[in-house]
Amino acid sequence: MKLLILSDSHGHISPMKRAVELVSPNLIIHLGDCWRDAEVLHECFPATSLLQVPGNCDYRPSEAAEKLLCLQDKRILLCHGHTYGVKQSMMAAGYAAEEQSLDLFLFGHTHRPFLDKRGNCLFLNPGSIGDSLHPSYGLVTLLDGVLDAHPMPLI
Repeated sequence: MKLLILSDSHGHISPMKRAVELVSPNLIIHLGDCWRDAEVLHECFPATSLLQVPGNCDYRPSEAAEKLLCLQDKRILLCHGHTYGVKQSMMAAGYAAEEQSLDLFLFGHTHRPFLDKRGNCLFLNPGSIGDSLHPSYGLVTLLDGVLDAHPMPLI
């Protein structure tokens, strides 16, 4: 299974479309900062499932700030990251990962690609797909119970 992870699109639809065409994902995950962008992307690729969470620039009070996704016995948290203070420190995210027995913690907000493993949890920030100079996305694969994740530059 391939998951395309997008964040911080900020009105830039074309790079998201290119990422979908490159990856051919089974699932698209948008981690916030432009909710409507994800909806437009889904209209372009309606056969591909989409999950999203709001970011700090999205006014979506009726939407949960984070979602827990369980795939093949893997626990994956989707959030924008602002509620965990990821621009200042990964400490709160690390505690959440441990408390919730997460296998993968997905977040955006910083606009910088990031990959780290702390304990049993992978932490992935795909960077900003909307960055006009260095757009990036995340690629997560889940095959036979093995989870792999990478930030990828959009070339």
